[in-house]
Amino acid sequence: MSSENEQGGGGAGGAPPEQLALIRESVRGAKAPRAKPRTWRGAAVAERLPVARVLVDKGVLHLDRYFDYAVPAELDAEAQPGVRVRVRFGAGRHRVRDGRREGGGLIDGFLVERLAESDYSGPLAALAQVVSPERVLSEELLRLARAVADRYAGSLADVLQLAVPPRSARAEKRLSPEPLPPPPVPGAGSWSRYEHGAAFVESLASGGAPRAVWNALPGPGWSEEIARAVAATLASGRGALVVVPDGRAAARVDAALTEVLGEGRHALLTADAGPEKRYAQWLAVSRGSVRAVVGTRAAMFAPVRDLGLVAIWDDGDDSHSEQHAPQPHARDVLLLRAALDKCAFLLGSWSCTVEAAQLVENGWARPLVAGREQVRQTAPLVRTVGDGDLARDEAARAARLPTLAWQAVRDGLRHGPVLVQVPRRGYVPRMACDRCRAPARCRHCAGPLEARDAGALQCGWCGRAENDWHCPECGGFRLRAQVVGARRTAEELGRAFPAVPVRTSGREQVLDTVPGTPALVVSTPGAEPVAEGGYAAALLLDGWAMLGRPDLRAGEDALRRWIAAGALVRPQADGGTVVVVAEPTLRPVQALVRWDPVGHAVRELAERAELGFPPVSRMAAVSGTAEALAGFLGTAELPPDAEVLGPVPVPVVRAGAPRRAGAPPPGEHWERALVRVPPGSGAALAAALKSAQAARMARGSGTGTGGGDAVRVRIDPPDIG
Repeated sequence: MSSENEQGGGGAGGAPPEQLALIRESVRGAKAPRAKPRTWRGAAVAERLPVARVLVDKGVLHLDRYFDYAVPAELDAEAQPGVRVRVRFGAGRHRVRDGRREGGGLIDGFLVERLAESDYSGPLAALAQVVSPERVLSEELLRLARAVADRYAGSLADVLQLAVPPRSARAEKRLSPEPLPPPPVPGAGSWSRYEHGAAFVESLASGGAPRAVWNALPGPGWSEEIARAVAATLASGRGALVVVPDGRAAARVDAALTEVLGEGRHALLTADAGPEKRYAQWLAVSRGSVRAVVGTRAAMFAPVRDLGLVAIWDDGDDSHSEQHAPQPHARDVLLLRAALDKCAFLLGSWSCTVEAAQLVENGWARPLVAGREQVRQTAPLVRTVGDGDLARDEAARAARLPTLAWQAVRDGLRHGPVLVQVPRRGYVPRMACDRCRAPARCRHCAGPLEARDAGALQCGWCGRAENDWHCPECGGFRLRAQVVGARRTAEELGRAFPAVPVRTSGREQVLDTVPGTPALVVSTPGAEPVAEGGYAAALLLDGWAMLGRPDLRAGEDALRRWIAAGALVRPQADGGTVVVVAEPTLRPVQALVRWDPVGHAVRELAERAELGFPPVSRMAAVSGTAEALAGFLGTAELPPDAEVLGPVPVPVVRAGAPRRAGAPPPGEHWERALVRVPPGSGAALAAALKSAQAARMARGSGTGTGGGDAVRVRIDPPDIG
């Protein structure tokens, strides 16, 4: 090297002499070689609290515990509880050198706590690296994650993957802004429209922790009312968290918070922001720079300091159910946070789920509703078109649309846009009585009856055959599963009004807003855009397709989607009209006509309590191949009061077809069993299933990517038939 360097005054690769001189000087000035930073062989350990208790990022149940590691002295300052670390995991017990356990692969983890000594008698491996000194795992977040893991029979590592976003070094280097002082106490505003609404806001502002189930009035005012509740909480010196189902709702609450609070007082946590920006916002919350958060499902774990209020909007939306293990629901996570942090709780929606009604029924929360006169002033007029009307209507038989709907569209287009709601693809109706439309249910477990093979009836829950069915309501013996085509109906509307623009909002393109000018807006449920000044009218088509879904929540979900669409329509005093094509005698349709979702939820809750349905009971869905499922249920030590329903076959997924979370691998024949327990045994059920799954994994049985002996467990499945 030296002879080459002397030639031409250049260095290797043409490096200038002064650069080589700097390199030589830095080498001479370097300290004596030290141990490798990831083995720390022979390195001294910390004098004080030399043991680090680490949660390794292994989302497997039989490793759902903490592991102890030695803390090298050089990492003593950085190795604080809550930081991200890297450790060597999987080393053999006999691979020990200089008193240190060595070997194994590098894996990420969180340092949970520092200890003076370990309860493990053998030699400890050393922490390999402190990834970042940022303390991202607080005691409150760890306690919440453990509670969620226990409730859903999952691992703590899986929950923390949902709770703590991936690291961005550039975001961590940026300083978060200084926290702003508490804002002034806001006025009650439109909360005064509700009974006890003003008192709810006053309680938040005074540091109270009220718990309420809020049935919001129709119209766009819900976002401002949430913003005022958040402002009142901040005024008391505490933090607030709001979880909404999608980015469109988050943007509305974000705009309302900016208007009420001003800039810099809240953070928006959505996936649309990108990993780095979202992590920067998350850090601002974790560091205490921002005390209010609004976001979608993942924000349910946001580390808000001094939490004073957790709120969720439209808890019946499917988007609130996490698809990754252990698949928690945002409503249940916020309920756990309210209990653990002793903070206020607000569940709001235009409609009302059965779970919300149960919170009021058992006294855990108070109702926050408006008087009937106030509801009449804000709700549109609702009219129904049933089978009898369709049979007598010549226009309906020819064009698949009743005369009443034609008139509503024609009159509405004179004053503004008209919304047309059509069911999305995949709504397959269940069997029901042809005479009274009562759902056909199993006499043994009250599960839904399905027509399989050559029309033979079979229960979708316990799998028992039903050869002699008759309707318990009217005594009828005929069944039906008829649906009117929605796509053709929408085409007929476009042809009938050729001079009117037609806009669509659905899976391919979801519109956020539409102008207040006359237009036909055809939308699938949940994708309805907001019209400036409200819609003049709305058509809710093919109601039987939504009511006839093979799901326990079919009626509740149909009413929720209808009310969500009707809430965008102008009040009856301003000419707002909603026409629903569904049998008017059905309970959800009657609740829509009266605009009484709370009454519907209360009656539904009473019926489920009588039949032992969730949420009164707790359920778990266990699925896998027939042999694996039988073996799992045979070894699981279920509670004595547990009842196993099934198993029944699971539809086979075709190769290349869309696959839902938890569905079997393409082409495999799986079965599913439902395990039901009465109130008070839910925790025991989750613990038993978790222990059985952990034992299978410890034996090496497959549980994850599918195939073979895989068994999947889901607590509180959203769709049970």
